[in-house]
Amino acid sequence: PHLIRSINDPEHPLTLEELNVVEQVRVQVSDPESTVAVAFTPTIPHCSMATLIGLSIKVKLLRSLPQRFKMDVHITPGTHASEHAVNKQLADKERVAAALENTHLLEVVNQCLSARS
Repeated sequence: PHLIRSINDPEHPLTLEELNVVEQVRVQVSDPESTVAVAFTPTIPHCSMATLIGLSIKVKLLRSLPQRFKMDVHITPGTHASEHAVNKQLADKERVAAALENTHLLEVVNQCLSARS
């Protein structure tokens, strides 16, 4: 949980933790099983940044955890209008890899991950 609490929201000058988008109770880590599950709650049901937020969480975990970990980053059930579509995109390794090859998108993700001064 400490890895993702400081991720910046793409639209607000606050972190995901400050906005309650991520909360410790919705993060499960199993070291023996090498799994991490993160449920995040967009600030509004029609949040257009939900995929970007999920991608930022996923990238932060990918960069911070050993490769053996399997990650499940998804929207907290019932909190977003496009929950199923966003979860499907975040679960698709090829789509995530392709998204990170997009220079502009990667810049935005890196801005979300960089410490605010």
